[in-house]
Amino acid sequence: MWIDAQFWPFLVAITLLSITPGVDTLLVIRNTSRGGTRDGVLTSLAICAGLFVHATVSALGISLILLQSAWAFSALKLAGAAYLIWLGIASLREARRGQGLPVAAVDGERRRVSVWRPLREGLLSNVLNPKTVVFYMAFLPQFISPGDPALAKSLWLAGVHFVIANVWQIAVVLLVGRAGRWLASPVLSRWLNGLTGGVLVAFGAKLALTRAPT
Repeated sequence: MWIDAQFWPFLVAITLLSITPGVDTLLVIRNTSRGGTRDGVLTSLAICAGLFVHATVSALGISLILLQSAWAFSALKLAGAAYLIWLGIASLREARRGQGLPVAAVDGERRRVSVWRPLREGLLSNVLNPKTVVFYMAFLPQFISPGDPALAKSLWLAGVHFVIANVWQIAVVLLVGRAGRWLASPVLSRWLNGLTGGVLVAFGAKLALTRAPT
């Protein structure tokens, strides 16, 4: 379905985008280290589910409103920034208390959290990221012909992105899982928790300072 000459450039571009480290990869690593493979996979699925929200928004033209309205873009931007900073501060507080990133499957123990927590964190991280709104608004239309049903094809392209991004992120989950015992070192895990928190806060601050497109 819709595998035409336009599809292959899209596939290459979206693959390169998916494997580029960013907030999504960092959150997957953080949650895998916290709760094991289950948390990592659920986080990845939730992050990628957000792509369908952006595809729908883009196809319906709501993104255009966000791009043309400084206050709407700023509101979304600040909500996303606040959420990333909140996650980062939580990690920094745990590091300060001497808590590292609890790694699953170490001596048969793991930190169990509600199944909704990684799902919520992953989905909000993606949906509240205005950079994804801008990217989908600017990127997807290049691969939609005038005669194509915009919403259906946008969701199809988002589905391709969903599969590729999940394959990459779940590979990261499995890699982090195999490094569990190494990451479980109290000193190292505390350092990683602090580093993760610092990077998340930095991402959030950078996002908050991003100017609305004109």
